[in-house]
Amino acid sequence: MPGNNALAVNSVVGQHANLEITTHGSDWYFAVCAIMGFSTLAFMGMAFTKPQSHRLFNYLTAAITATACISYFCMGSNLGQVPIQAEFVRPGRAQVAGADLLRALHRLVHYDPLLLTDLLLTSGVSWPTLIAVLFADIAMVVTGLVGALTQTRYKWGFWTFGMFGLFYIIYELIGPARRNAAALGEGPKKTFLMCGVLLSFLWFLYPIAWGLSEGGNVIHPDSEAIFYGILDVIAKPVWGALLLWGHRNITPQQLGLHIRGDTSPISEKGRGPHGAHGGAPDGPATTAGANGTPATAGAGGATV
Repeated sequence: MPGNNALAVNSVVGQHANLEITTHGSDWYFAVCAIMGFSTLAFMGMAFTKPQSHRLFNYLTAAITATACISYFCMGSNLGQVPIQAEFVRPGRAQVAGADLLRALHRLVHYDPLLLTDLLLTSGVSWPTLIAVLFADIAMVVTGLVGALTQTRYKWGFWTFGMFGLFYIIYELIGPARRNAAALGEGPKKTFLMCGVLLSFLWFLYPIAWGLSEGGNVIHPDSEAIFYGILDVIAKPVWGALLLWGHRNITPQQLGLHIRGDTSPISEKGRGPHGAHGGAPDGPATTAGANGTPATAGAGGATV
């Protein structure tokens, strides 16, 4: 029975570093890919047991693991790396290292922004705060990518910029977001604290992984795969399961989210003289706009 020959098959695709993952590293990547794929199916299956208006967090969490599944399939196939001359050439380590472009891109496009959206919506923070935190997160990932693609010691300047972004994110999580979640009730408070503490701890380990691999060329690519893979399994499927478990008794309305079910007609209850929705008791207040239509007050009270 043939084994994993992905490295041999894809050796003709693009340029390669002089020290790459072995078959053991590829097997590990494919194992993580399978975990991510199974988690995606589980989170989507859980979504279909809920009303359509209560599926937001299931869909966000499933999108995180689905993106990771595709990314880990590519990394297990040894695709998506960019050869870069290593700043620190060490015995038994790569002289031309492989910067993993796919890992950075999947964090930039889906993983990190969706994780933070999941967590910050749980705390009911304002939309300006959410946008500011997402910007800091994107800046953190981009600087990490640019640093990995930089051959000189200036890569550590980009690493420093990324750390400033991380510190700002942690400040928002342990400060305004935590206080906001506490004001929403015991359910959001416990869920936010549980998931926020775990995510904050894990995110301080990612810069260490970067420093030992893309930055310092200290560990073998297989060890890099294991380090990042363990972090991602905890930060995606495990973290996502904890978040959804915490949301089992939390309604979107409790978080200031007013989501209309796809197949549910718009309720006539509470319509005013202009045909607009009246606010729910726990929803945002409405004030008259310049054209006589109501304007929603409060950043967390969007209707989807």
